[in-house]
Amino acid sequence: MPRPIRDHLHRLANVWIKHPVYFITLCTDGRRQRLAQVPAAEILISAWRDSPKIHGWAVGRFVIMPDHVHFFASPGSGAKSLSAFIRDWKKWTTRRLHAGGLAPPIVWQTEFFDHVLRSADSYEEKWFYVRENPVRAGHAACAEAWPYAGEGERLSFRPSA
Repeated sequence: MPRPIRDHLHRLANVWIKHPVYFITLCTDGRRQRLAQVPAAEILISAWRDSPKIHGWAVGRFVIMPDHVHFFASPGSGAKSLSAFIRDWKKWTTRRLHAGGLAPPIVWQTEFFDHVLRSADSYEEKWFYVRENPVRAGHAACAEAWPYAGEGERLSFRPSA
């Protein structure tokens, strides 16, 4: 049976931001805790650092939790689609994590969460919430003490005109 078309989804075709910044969350398969360790973090950070030249996506702030990651990213001109970027990033990190004996052949859940931020204030608000995740989870006394957070490139909001 075909899926019904939701009225609220029709407006998505009209939503367009020229220089978007996305808030992205990826979870490990089965929420297995494999990521908050130095070798795994180095692989993830390396993949984010290489994203502009490989995928056309700049990655800004990030937090690596034991079973998921949060990061902010923005496409450059000629960038892959968001779905292609995430698909290829997950493939590359999966191969590296598996080769390093840090994870099984399936690392990530199939789906991911993304949210388009609409302002610098929204970015700061999301970042403040995300950077406190290790504290709320009891992994660190304060956000600054969590070693698996940082910033790749500085992302900025530019007018859509």
